[in-house]
Parts: sequence; structure tokens; C-alpha cells
Amino acid sequence: MKQNIFKKILYTGLISAGVLAFHACSEDYLDLKPEGRPTTGEVAIGGFEAQAFGLYSSLRSTGGVSDFDYVWTHIIRADDSEKGSLPTDAATNGNVFDKFQYSATNGTIGSAWNSHYKIIFDCNELINDAEASGDKTSGTLTNIAEAKAIRAFCYFELRRDFGEVPVILKSIDDPKDEIAPKNTVAEVDAQIEKDLTDAAAQLPNQWPSVYLGRATKGLANTLLGKLYLYQKQWAKAQTKLTEVISSGNYQLSSSYDFEFTQAGNNSKESILEVQVTYDYATKYYNNFWESQGVRGSGIWDLGWGFNVPSVELVNAYEPNDLRKKTTILVSGKPDIYNTPNLVLPDGPNDPKPVLAQQYWNGKAYTKPEERAKYNTTKNWWESIKLIRYADVILMAAEAANELGNTATAATYVNMIRNRAGLPNTTALNQVDMRNAIKHERRIEFALEFERFYDLVRWGDAVTVLANKGYQDRNKYFPIPQSAIDKSQGVLKQNPDY
Repeated sequence: MKQNIFKKILYTGLISAGVLAFHACSEDYLDLKPEGRPTTGEVAIGGFEAQAFGLYSSLRSTGGVSDFDYVWTHIIRADDSEKGSLPTDAATNGNVFDKFQYSATNGTIGSAWNSHYKIIFDCNELINDAEASGDKTSGTLTNIAEAKAIRAFCYFELRRDFGEVPVILKSIDDPKDEIAPKNTVAEVDAQIEKDLTDAAAQLPNQWPSVYLGRATKGLANTLLGKLYLYQKQWAKAQTKLTEVISSGNYQLSSSYDFEFTQAGNNSKESILEVQVTYDYATKYYNNFWESQGVRGSGIWDLGWGFNVPSVELVNAYEPNDLRKKTTILVSGKPDIYNTPNLVLPDGPNDPKPVLAQQYWNGKAYTKPEERAKYNTTKNWWESIKLIRYADVILMAAEAANELGNTATAATYVNMIRNRAGLPNTTALNQVDMRNAIKHERRIEFALEFERFYDLVRWGDAVTVLANKGYQDRNKYFPIPQSAIDKSQGVLKQNPDY
């Protein structure tokens, strides 16, 4: 009954407010459960609840934030990922992202820019409307905090991908309101820090089970810790990350496999997770996982075959690392779960002669019983885990090690290793521990979202990605030419493009 009341409030709010145009129809909001976990009591409903839920729906349905475009911009640029699929399939994007031949007119880069700013502008609308209303009730203050946390996340993404970007906080009432010059990275960081500090002060530690996926204090502090880590402010990073760890609200799942199943949606390891709902009747779905599934025929028609493991990644695993079977599917071998009579195909099913695909992305793989339940082979039901608690643990290890506390770093690293079935780290000094942390981050988040950005912030990208054509300028995308044209020259292109 409580869930039905919640859905009715959401639906009514969207209809009456007439807010936010999205790719999905209104029924999708009823299925969306931006969920998280408060242990006791209730969280007050704010006066801007409909707009707040629209933000979470945008995370799911706005192109370039959590869909196939996101795979290109956030994963395929890493050394551990290859484009996959057929050589001719999306060959242009393959050159752009797998070979660092960036173009200011590339549509996927433009989508990353436009999508994040769309959500930022929706956040601005909520924040400015709520503040103008004079409503100081706790529910409305929480809605504002949610919008600030999501806005900060979007600006952090833009900062990592483009460097200097415009910081726009006003509501967009006219297209001209979007025109603004770039701010420095330090100025962007200052706004991210302010938004997250404000959000952390107001957001709940947990949400009731009917609201899983909504922003929490833990999310705000995790993003603050991540920002400080990128700034090499180790002490500040350690403080915020330790706060998340000490909260007791999160824990590593006992099984690494579990995190990449439907049952693992919104687990205690979830910090930020895009809610994906598969509606069989309307065939509503998000193509993030579909784009990465095994490309075959019949029972192996699981997706489009993009984002596959590189040979270098496969060779980087230690013997007996349990994460390998979860991440790497091997052609001609049994599936992750050793399902009887299920052996992977040799390569994409196509009438043209193609090279066999040796490896596939195991994290996009689904249990056969789930496919039978939904009567489809595509993965349209697993949530997208943008930030996992494992990231908090390894960031805390990195901050501790850079502050000279190798023993604390080892404790955190061993939490990750032990879950993977590995013995404690043998690293005893700061240099060896630094390398151990780099290795654990590579393996733990293989084919996810961290590897490229880690290489850039560590200063390793120029060396590690050299064989893919990477140059130092490629740490940032060019500003989309369409955005520059729209600004009538106010927005300036990034250096070296």
C-alpha cells in the first residue's frame, strides 16, 4: 500500500506540475524506484518531490548519462577495453574512443555534454523554485539536497571529461541563459564542493526500502572524497571516505558475482545506482547492458557485443582471482555459472566472414533463469552501479597510503582481495602499496568506469595508452562544436584542438 501511495504521489506531481520532458513516458515514473534505505522512521515528503523524481528518471533515460554513449565515453577509452562487435560496426566511434581520434563534431561527445547539462538545468530549476517558494520544511530541504548532489555528480563528470566548463546555476528560461564562458577547473571544483557539503548536511543516511536509489549523505561524502582524491588533498579525502566507512550503512557483498545480477540491485554495496526497470508490455528499457552483451544468435543473442576485455586485462589477473570468471567470458567455454549445456559461441553471428571474438564482457551477462522469466535474452533489468562501496574502500586505501599510513591502506586493500579469494597483500612500503592499489583498482573495476580516469590522474595514461594513440591532450574531450556555435563564440575550444 505504501508503495502505491508513493507512486500515486509521483504520478500526480508530474501531471500537475507539467515538469521535465523525458525520453520515457509517464508510466515509467511509476515503475522507477529511486531507492536507498533509512533504518527507522519516515522521511518527510517534500514539496518538490515530483521534480526530484524526475532527476532520477533523467539519470536513466537521458542519452549520454547511463546508456550506450556512456560506454564509449567512460569505459572503452581504457586499455582494458576493446570496442568489440564487428570491425565495421560503429567504426567511426571506434576510432574516436578506442584510438583517441577525438572530434569536436562527434555526436557521442556532444551527447555527453548536452545530457549532463540537461540534468544540471533540471537541478537548477528544482533548487531555484524550492528556494523561491520559501518552504523550509525538512522534506523540501531534502529535495534541494538531492538536486545539489545530482548537480555535483554531473559537474564532476563534466570536469573529468572536458576540464574547464561553464558553471551555470540559474534557471533556463530562454536559450540565451545557457550561454556562459568556461570556468576554471578550480572554480568548477569549488561549486562541486559547495553543493556536496550542502547536500551532506541535509540528506538522510538511509532511505526507506520503497525509495531505494535516492541520494544519501553517503553519496555526497563519497563524491567529496573522490573530488579531494583527484585534487590530491589526501587528508580531506581520507576524512570524508572514513566517514562513509564508519557510518555502517554500506558493506561489501560477500560475493563479487552478486553485484552483477538482478538480485544485487540496490545492495548494501550501492552508493550510486541508476534504477533500470524492464516493462515487458511496452518494451521500455535502457540499452547500457544490451550494448555490451554477447553478440550471437538464438540463445546467445544477448546484445551487440561492444566493450570486450583486452588481452592485457585478461593477463593482468592473479591466479585464483574470483573476479576473473565474473568479468571475462571466454569463447568456447562454459558461462559464469557453469550452466549445463551452455557453451559460449566463437564470435559474432554475421553472414560476412569475421574474426572470432575471444573474450566477452561477463558483467553484462545475465542468469539463464532471468532470461526465461522475462522471455528475452537482452539484459534490460540490471541496475547500473555507477559507484560501489568497493570504490570507497580503495580510495580510502590510496589516501591513507599517500599520507604514509601503509598499514591502514593494507587493511583496506585486503578487504577487497579477500572477497576475491586472494591472500593479503605483500606490499610493505609506500611505493609497493601504491602499485598494489593501482592493480586492485584495475581488476576490481574492470570494464566499469574508473580505469581511464585513474590512469589520467596518476599520470600513467601517456605511457599505458600510448599504443592506442593517446596523447596528453586526450585527457579531455574537445568542447562540442555545436555548443561553441550556440554560444556565438563565448565558449572557447579546449587547447590543442
